[in-house]
Amino acid sequence: MNQGGENFDLRKRTLDFALRIIRLCARVPNTPEGWAIRKQLIKSGTSPGAHYREACRARSVAEFISKMEGGLQELDETAYWLEILTHSKIRDTPDVQELSVETNELISIFVSCAKNAKSR
Repeated sequence: MNQGGENFDLRKRTLDFALRIIRLCARVPNTPEGWAIRKQLIKSGTSPGAHYREACRARSVAEFISKMEGGLQELDETAYWLEILTHSKIRDTPDVQELSVETNELISIFVSCAKNAKSR
């Protein structure tokens, strides 16, 4: 809820994450299965940054928490679709693994932000 350096860093980090998801999806095979996964992954993988930006403009702590928890849901869904890509062998590459690690790190950050706001 502030405009300090930490806020900017998470804005940039979630934007970079979304762009990496988009680039990954561009390399998912052009098959019916690929289309379904691509559609879901692009939606869930680009949403956390939007949720975070909305949270930064929250008018109350409750609204901030709600937006962060929305972003958290999208991150959890992104983790699911990345697991589908890996386990189905549709795209089991280092970039998918790196995105899975980043997804889990962002989940931890979003959880921490929501918990800290709840304790106020």
